[in-house]
Amino acid sequence: MMLWIVFAITVVAMLALDLGVANRRSHVVTMKTALAWSAFWIVLALLFNLLVYFVRGEQTALEFFTAYIVEESLSVDNLFVFLLIFSYFSVPREYQHKVLFWGIMGVMIMRGIFIFAGVALISRFGWMIYIFGGFLVLTGIKMLFEKDKKIDPGRNPILKLFRRMMPVTEIYEEDRFFVKRAGRVIATPLFVVVLVIETTDVIFAVDSIPAVLGISVDPLVVYTSNIFAVLGLRSLFFALSGFMEIFHHLHYGLSVILAFVGVKMLIAHYYKMPIGIALGIVAGILVISVVASLIWPKQPECHPERSEESR
Repeated sequence: MMLWIVFAITVVAMLALDLGVANRRSHVVTMKTALAWSAFWIVLALLFNLLVYFVRGEQTALEFFTAYIVEESLSVDNLFVFLLIFSYFSVPREYQHKVLFWGIMGVMIMRGIFIFAGVALISRFGWMIYIFGGFLVLTGIKMLFEKDKKIDPGRNPILKLFRRMMPVTEIYEEDRFFVKRAGRVIATPLFVVVLVIETTDVIFAVDSIPAVLGISVDPLVVYTSNIFAVLGLRSLFFALSGFMEIFHHLHYGLSVILAFVGVKMLIAHYYKMPIGIALGIVAGILVISVVASLIWPKQPECHPERSEESR
């Protein structure tokens, strides 16, 4: 219970500091600030991990650290989708932090529901672990061959339903989510972007939550590692958005990690892999994919039409 209380107080205090002090006014987040906040959230997660070690022991601490690494890794792939959403809706840079802040507030609630439901299912129906494991293996294989799959935020079904129920202004109204026109409440495009990010996270959770359940079914480990990774995601977005294309092979590493965790779940009845070995394999896959991205950089796309015109 003490760990839950410390976690809750820490998260609430840091979010209040973030929104109420550091980012009280909408502004463009600089690379330097983003890197500082990213380092802060990572250090905070590691300090909590240390507390877990002293309170719950080495095994639980290793589970938390491994789950955190897996979730943080999967989050990096999600940054590309955030970048696409902001580009699609032409969100001004000074409003992007506020969108991600409120988007992640909703994410914390939704992931909590999914995580505790998943833990309850595995606890009551042991065979569900094979369902999750098989799903992760298939997802990893599918992800491996869908690197260039295009996502159209405008086709989001929740967004279409919302636009039928409530009118949306044509332009951004500074950093406001709603405005009043002739006594009627109207949503702004900024709220629409928050809505798209919230519903997109449901898709992210379908992959990430079964993956972390393959590491541990302890609700404390699964939820806290998930939330620490998600909270650091905002700063990571602003720190990496300028050069995310550099790590173009990371996608393959993430697909292998999903498949690996899925296999780990499928064989759990016959072989319970030590968490230290699982952590080493996950870290090794990430290092290889990052190094491969640096050794074999992405080649610029060739446009035949332009080549013909240049002649």
